Amino acid sequence: MKIAVLASGGVDSSVVVHLLKEQGYAPDLYYIKIGMEDKDGYISCPAEDDMTIVNWLGRHYGLHVEMVSLHTEYWENVVAYTIEQVKRGLTPNPDMMCNKMIKFGIFNDRWGKEYDKIATGHYATTTEIDGKVYLSTSPDPVKDQTDFLSQMSGEQVARAMFPIGHMMKNEVREIAKNAHLPSATRKDSQGICFLGKIHYNDFIKRYLGERKGDIIELETGKKIGEHTGYWFHTIGQRRGLGLGGGPWFVVKKDVEQNIIYVSQGYDPETQYGNVVNLRGFNYITDPYDIGAVEQGEREDILFKIRHTPEYTKGTIEKIGDIYRIRAEEKQQGIAAGQFATVYDKTGKICIGGGEIIG
Repeated sequence: MKIAVLASGGVDSSVVVHLLKEQGYAPDLYYIKIGMEDKDGYISCPAEDDMTIVNWLGRHYGLHVEMVSLHTEYWENVVAYTIEQVKRGLTPNPDMMCNKMIKFGIFNDRWGKEYDKIATGHYATTTEIDGKVYLSTSPDPVKDQTDFLSQMSGEQVARAMFPIGHMMKNEVREIAKNAHLPSATRKDSQGICFLGKIHYNDFIKRYLGERKGDIIELETGKKIGEHTGYWFHTIGQRRGLGLGGGPWFVVKKDVEQNIIYVSQGYDPETQYGNVVNLRGFNYITDPYDIGAVEQGEREDILFKIRHTPEYTKGTIEKIGDIYRIRAEEKQQGIAAGQFATVYDKTGKICIGGGEIIG
């Protein structure tokens, strides 16, 4: 079996290479270069350390290594999407777009199609039911990444390989330590994949600038402060508002007037809702009888509206082109532009997901 490993230089993909080699495979290693330089010389995502480790893996295990550049494609499909969503006052999910469009999309179209499987260091698994392959969850609830993979197609999932997906993170670290891998003690990457060491607000400021606006208390309509642009703030945000007497939470944004509405107190009622409307719902493996609803039907599900170990119980129904989730418990910080991920009643199978709309 021919396997391509998307190697990032981190501990997870390094252990993937080690395990595949132990199992008798000789995968080819690919490092996708996505860092970019704009017209002003702005460079993000410095990759020298990453590439050094990937090259070390190739030499150590006697494997072919190839560095492939998808700078332009990444900008067009992930970065531009992120900027546009933020500009519209929405909360984007660039890592989800990266998995769908870049790692299992454009990479596959150009290089991965020559292989039987594309292996990554994601914490996810696959399950075969009646000859169909479904995306399924990792036993490590904290590290499970199925929510970041929920916009993939069934074909993409069927060709994906997650060699560490059945492991706990501490097991992966232990394997790396015992194998003397240079990434064994390397910290996990945090935040948006294309930013590297660049602060998120600095990135947004570079492309959207600053514009002063009012911070208004929702309940009273009273101005209690100022901000430098609604695009720096997300629904449910608590920190970084610069207001005293809190805690304060962002509960609403007026994009046209550049106004941020906030509410005071610990988890105020204004932040909560139990209805989540979705558009563009993606069934990963279609058709699927659990969660696949027709007009007027309703199915019991588990779901997430953010990256968290916990599931929420609810139901899903189809209303026209919209899928509506009704949660058993009210949800805090339902943010338009983010994605809700839907699971079967057991929390084992990731059915898919859609973009949250207001």
